[in-house]
Amino acid sequence: MPTYTAHSRPLNPWLCLGLPLLLMALLLVLPTTGIDFAITQYFYTPGVGFAGKHSYLLENILHERAKQAVILLGLLALAGLMASFFYRPWHWLRLPLGYLVLSISLSSSVVTPLKVVTGVHCPWDLAEFGGSETFTPLLSARAPTEHPGKCWPGGHASSGFIFFALYFVLRDRRPHQAKAALIFALALGSLFSIGRVIQGAHFLSHNLWTALFDWMIALGFYHLLLYHPRPKSSEQLAPQAVPDN
Repeated sequence: MPTYTAHSRPLNPWLCLGLPLLLMALLLVLPTTGIDFAITQYFYTPGVGFAGKHSYLLENILHERAKQAVILLGLLALAGLMASFFYRPWHWLRLPLGYLVLSISLSSSVVTPLKVVTGVHCPWDLAEFGGSETFTPLLSARAPTEHPGKCWPGGHASSGFIFFALYFVLRDRRPHQAKAALIFALALGSLFSIGRVIQGAHFLSHNLWTALFDWMIALGFYHLLLYHPRPKSSEQLAPQAVPDN
C-alpha cells in the first residue's frame, strides 16, 4: 500500500527559503511604486476608467467562477480527508490530504486579516486613477480616510498560488507531475493576478506578495508534515579515525 513515510528528496534551502525571503526583503526596502503605477496606468483611461473593470471574462469567469471552483476543490480535499478516516484503502491519503487542507485553508484565510491590518487601497480607489483616496506606501502611515483600503495582499491571486501545495504533495512521489503542478500554480496565479491588475483591483506588487506568502505557507506545512529527510548513513555517523602522528 502507498505510504508517505519514505524519504524525501533533499530540499535546497537557499532556493526554497532563502530566495523568497530575499524577495520579501527587497520588496520592503526597494519602493515598487514607480513600477506599479507604470503598469497600472497602461490599463487606465482618464474619464473612462479601467479597461477591464466591467469585463465579463475578467469579472464573471476569471474572478467569480474561478473562485468558486477553487472553493469546490478545497471542499473536495476536505471530504477526501474525512473519508480517509473511515475508508481503509484511503488511509494512506490522510497525511497528504491533511496537508492540502491545511495549506489551502491558511493560504486563503490569511489574506483578509492582512488586508484589514494594512488598510492599503486598491488602484481604482486612488485619486490618480479616478478615485478619491490618497496613495501611501505599504509601510507608511495611512492618509486620513473614512474608508480604509482592503487590497494588500492580493486576494484573488491566492486562488491560483495556493496550488503550490500540489507541488509539495507530488515532489517526493511524482517528480514530473510535481513540476507540472508548480508550473500550473505559477501560471494560474499569474493569470488571476494580471486579470485583477487590468481591472484596477490590485497593483502587481500586491499579487507578488501573495505568491510569496502562499509559497512560504506551502513550504512550511510540507516541512512539518510531509518532509522526511534521509538519515545519514552509518559510515557518515561513525567517528572518523584519527591518523597516527
